[in-house]
Amino acid sequence: MFSAYSPRAANAYQRINVETSMHTIDQHQLVSLLYEGVLNSIATARGALARGDVLGKVNAISRAVRILEEGLSTSLDKVDGGELAQNLGALYDYCIHRLILANARNDDALMQEVTRLIEPVATGWNEIKKSGASAAETPTSGQPVLVEA
Repeated sequence: MFSAYSPRAANAYQRINVETSMHTIDQHQLVSLLYEGVLNSIATARGALARGDVLGKVNAISRAVRILEEGLSTSLDKVDGGELAQNLGALYDYCIHRLILANARNDDALMQEVTRLIEPVATGWNEIKKSGASAAETPTSGQPVLVEA
């Protein structure tokens, strides 16, 4: 009646769940998830390095690099983003190069450096949404005010 656990079926379910989530979240949440993914991947790589798990380290660093390249860098508006987009692009490129070097040298300090560079940007990004939500509330009632974008 019940079938045994199937990794293939579980992966398909997870992929559908992620794809469905991607359609229901806003762009701000998507970027937040990308930052979270980079930081989690670096943490995973550091743990794998400490355990001597070379394959785990390589896979985690590769995931972090892909998120920086394919997710965060490509989402920058280089035409209308001005200096901010240029600075973020330069930061992402620098982080990619440091992660590649960390991978080649098995250097935990380089991975820590990237974490220290990305964390404040991720925190600032998340604060944008929080400060926007609190600005939309009225000071007396605490009820949200509808604001047209």
